[in-house]
Amino acid sequence: MSGMNYKNQTVGAIAAADYRTVSVFHRYGIDFCCHGEDAFEEACIKATASVEEVMSALDKALQEMDGDSFVHPFSEWDKDLLMDYILKVHHRGIRREGPVTLQLLDKVVRVHGEQHPELQEVQRLFAESLVDLEEHLQKEEQVLFPYLYDLFSASVGEGELEAFHCGSVIYPIRVMLTEHDGEGERYRTISSLTNGYTAPEDACASYKLMLQQIARFERQLHEHIHLENNILFPWAIDNEPRSNRIG
Repeated sequence: MSGMNYKNQTVGAIAAADYRTVSVFHRYGIDFCCHGEDAFEEACIKATASVEEVMSALDKALQEMDGDSFVHPFSEWDKDLLMDYILKVHHRGIRREGPVTLQLLDKVVRVHGEQHPELQEVQRLFAESLVDLEEHLQKEEQVLFPYLYDLFSASVGEGELEAFHCGSVIYPIRVMLTEHDGEGERYRTISSLTNGYTAPEDACASYKLMLQQIARFERQLHEHIHLENNILFPWAIDNEPRSNRIG
């Protein structure tokens, strides 16, 4: 991708084509997942980042990582494999890491909450996120993904696709996109409250670890949203037979 005309691409398409670009987007605060449909220049402007500087950083990152960095070629994967990855890496990861991180956050709030009252808001937001994410994951597992697995099987000639009880895959996808936007906004607020996950001078080891864990949780959530918004969902909408759409 190095040397390509980024200005003709959306940030979601750039990230989907080569996931190594994501490290640059994170560095400049460019939202490639929830707002992956934004044109490159528009996304840079929103993040108050120099277009030329970001393009240079993208080229440099790709050149430096060529040959010595393994990156999953997500956009090239069969979509059933992509869903397996989302379920086994992201869904399991949210359920495994979320409660552990919240437990540590609760401990830090008890010790440092008086000196750093913003932590109480971080605690509230993160706890709400875990509740909402669990509902979100269940919708994917129980409603959307079973149909998408059938859609993929039918697309490779391994089965017949029955009509979707939701009328069209477009409808649950709209719900997922809205919920993704909500989580993106929530973690932007958490990041702002914690000064970009920067530990204050009086932070203990637990405080620092808590910030690192929430930051890692957010990065994994960004990957989850990116894989769905920019790769899986567009494929599903494009490949669902129009004759299967009800209403």
